[in-house]
Amino acid sequence: MTVDHGSEQGSTGFAGLLRARRAAAGLTQADLATAAGVGVRTVRDLERGRASRPQRTTVELLATALSLSGQDRADFLASARGQSAAPAPERPPPRNGLPPAHDLIGRDTEVIDVAELLATSGPPGVVTLVGLAGVGKTSLGLAVAERVAADHPGGTAGIVVTELSSSSDVLAHIAAVLGVARAADLRARLRGERVFVMVDGVERAPDAVAEALSWLCDSAPDLRVLATGRHPIGLPGEHVWPVAPLEAPPADTPARLSDIAAYPAAALFLARLRQVRRDPVTDTEAAALGALLRRLGGLPLALELAAARGRLLDIDEILQRYGDRVLDLSGRRAAVDVTLRDAAAASYRLLEQDERAGLRRLAAFRNRWSVRLAAAILSEDDSGPADPLPLLDRLLELGLLGVRGAGPFRFRLVDVVRDLAEERAVVHGEAAAIRTRHAAVFARLAERTAPQLAGHDLTGGVNRLDEVAGDLWAALSHAANDDPHTALRLAAALPRWWRFRGRDVVGRHWLRRLLADPRTQDADPRTRAWAQIGLGRLALEHGAGAEEVPAVTGALTEFQRLADAAGELAARNLLCALWMTNGGFDEARRHGEVALTLATRLGRARDMTVAQNNLTWHEIRVGDLRAARRRLAKVDRLSAQQGDDRLRALAMANLAEVSRLDGRYAEAQSLGRRAVEVLERLGDPGHRRRVLGTIGIAAAQDGDTETAAGVLADLRGPLSVPDDPDERRPAVIGGQIAMIEAYLALGRGERELAAEWFSEAADSHAGGHDLRDVAEALVGVAASTEDAMQRAPVLTRLAEVCKLGGITLLPAERERAGAGVE
Repeated sequence: MTVDHGSEQGSTGFAGLLRARRAAAGLTQADLATAAGVGVRTVRDLERGRASRPQRTTVELLATALSLSGQDRADFLASARGQSAAPAPERPPPRNGLPPAHDLIGRDTEVIDVAELLATSGPPGVVTLVGLAGVGKTSLGLAVAERVAADHPGGTAGIVVTELSSSSDVLAHIAAVLGVARAADLRARLRGERVFVMVDGVERAPDAVAEALSWLCDSAPDLRVLATGRHPIGLPGEHVWPVAPLEAPPADTPARLSDIAAYPAAALFLARLRQVRRDPVTDTEAAALGALLRRLGGLPLALELAAARGRLLDIDEILQRYGDRVLDLSGRRAAVDVTLRDAAAASYRLLEQDERAGLRRLAAFRNRWSVRLAAAILSEDDSGPADPLPLLDRLLELGLLGVRGAGPFRFRLVDVVRDLAEERAVVHGEAAAIRTRHAAVFARLAERTAPQLAGHDLTGGVNRLDEVAGDLWAALSHAANDDPHTALRLAAALPRWWRFRGRDVVGRHWLRRLLADPRTQDADPRTRAWAQIGLGRLALEHGAGAEEVPAVTGALTEFQRLADAAGELAARNLLCALWMTNGGFDEARRHGEVALTLATRLGRARDMTVAQNNLTWHEIRVGDLRAARRRLAKVDRLSAQQGDDRLRALAMANLAEVSRLDGRYAEAQSLGRRAVEVLERLGDPGHRRRVLGTIGIAAAQDGDTETAAGVLADLRGPLSVPDDPDERRPAVIGGQIAMIEAYLALGRGERELAAEWFSEAADSHAGGHDLRDVAEALVGVAASTEDAMQRAPVLTRLAEVCKLGGITLLPAERERAGAGVE
């Protein structure tokens, strides 16, 4: 609600009559001003008695707005004339065309600085506020006009430029607000007096404004002009004042309201929020507030539109609803519909044709990007990168581009600008070609990064792909339909990243789709072979490795034909793991030993490490835990020499399992926790879950119910992010959960319940890649079953599993299972 002013003065004469008539009509000062088409300050000053000579036109507009007629209208007009004891001057000092200054927040220093610049600038005396639409140029200009009014006895006035304005129109409009009939009379009107004129929206008719102001400033050296626009006017001697978005709290700002509220963007948002929300903001909303302010980029228009949503939503809901869709924010300002899309379109029109074309290409990026990526996507082909710096500098100057952080991926278009540019690309028929170029750029990025996903720079490689994850998915989706060769290159480079980020199911789906596409049958054979390797790696992650043995075998054949030693080693090491899922344990060991021999001959330390790690499971399978420990010691030494933290973590995980099977439960838990710590840091969810299972089973066997319960809660938690409906929990995890429950039940003496859990574990593990897990579960069933008749079929199944998997039970397991087991 607008607060009325002037109750202390103007209670008699025209001031009192105006106030009484307005009150009788049930109007606020703002309502009356809007209905009459005058400024609210005009109404306020008339009611306070400060405007001793109200213009006849103004009084008539007010009478019409108050619906006065007949004698009431005559009395109203006569009262206004009666207040004027002296005859009206020929040209009263006007204050026309300038609405009252808004409640400006966060710009106090700028108001003072711009006012001083106006006071000290010599001819032509023009200062232009330049910035992105919605940044608050007009509000700043009105605040400056109010501050300098007393220094301009000749009057202050303002005009708004329209798209159809000519230079004559601009001069005529200025003449009207300064109280003269014709533009030709302006020279005499301005002679010898300091007059202030604000010209708003110069970009709507830049040539007309430049011509008009050039003539006007030459005619009146004492004239001061404050212009606002999305680019400078271009006058000689013009002072350009860039208006930047309000400063928002950086990401490292403490999540306390007192710290966040100290930033100008927060002050404006909270002030506007208080107008629509009764409850104060508390520290519980501080984190969401900081994130929202950063997403809005400190743009005042965006801040005000978002705050208006506070009538219905809390801050976290505003963030979730609009944080990634700033474009959707819209509202009404001064009875005019306003959207951020309109603001972006206005700035887009200021670009040259080649700049617009470059912006449309950059709009293909989904998130932050680097100078190198910008150069690549701005190039027409791979003949050489374009120089992106002039365009980036121009976009930054106009406020269309944001820069955040110090890393290479620090550039990002304002969301609404990017969306608008994408629409323009469709209109120009460029969208498909731009997306195809975008896919090719990110295929090369993925190919450059893939080698780093296996070695000491694993974390850096994974994080690099994380930075551009949105672009990778967008590139893959487009290229799969329009450029399948590029899509296959991209997908073949991503399996390790997909594994580390728990996207093994969806990644495998993409690879199978692309390999089966008839359009990729003539793709580069090496690319197809690596895509088949990726299939096997991802399938192994969720217990479907046996399905991809033929694909990986085909890749091995292709790599041998191409004499690609790296590819052959990758295929053999993978087949060593895959054949175990298919019951081909001898074949698995053969591939592992060939890989170890080949890697040793070629001096490829990492492949030697992987082969030794794979062969460890064959030592465990035959019950030779001492040999398994020796192999794992070699794995640890080799991976330490290479600085490969992930392989060291896997060695610790395997050693934890060996220790558990050997009855060293405390040691197993300690090794497992160390492995989990590294895997969590690296982001390898599949192996982390398996190691957690080892810790939980060891704890349950050792009677540590608290630790076992904690592991159960973790394993039963969500496996994947909500937007991945195709992900599923690997059977091995369900089997580990059942094993923990079984050992806990056995520890409580609940043998029947334990037998049920062990049976479930055996069934779950039957779909996994290691029959030894099935054998251990069946040992548990037998040990928990007292009735000899019921135990007999369990022992028969156990014997079959051991024979099929070439498994030798450990002495402790044979003792627990009882008679009938060799």
